[in-house]
Amino acid sequence: MKWVTWENVGIDRMGCAWLILREIDPHADFVFIPRGAPLPSDAEPFDVPNVRFSHRGGHCSFHALLEHHKLTDPVLHRIARIIDEADTIQAVSVEPIATGLDRICEGLRLISPDDHTALERGRLVYDALHARLTQESAVS
Repeated sequence: MKWVTWENVGIDRMGCAWLILREIDPHADFVFIPRGAPLPSDAEPFDVPNVRFSHRGGHCSFHALLEHHKLTDPVLHRIARIIDEADTIQAVSVEPIATGLDRICEGLRLISPDDHTALERGRLVYDALHARLTQESAVS
């Protein structure tokens, strides 16, 4: 399936793409468009205002994907909280790694020649984060 989002990916779009590939559509094809450009009719949009998989109720687009697809893995929900804290206005900080993950995603975009490369590099970061949080929850 084809998925579309704005170009110059950041923490939420990188996380969404990782989640889509990992849990929803392992053969996903991503298309990046400039902000404000018309959405292609043959692609599922995400992290673009006023679409099904976008910010809503103070939560990030990653959270919208989790909810819609009824994904219950507590580690994925923790990652959603981390992205929420980095990508949306939060009254309180509870995830100390949110700022670091945000900076890493920004850095990946800066050192990548295009959004496809940034997503590929971001997948490794999100895989590592998921592995670490899974280990952490198993020890708790």
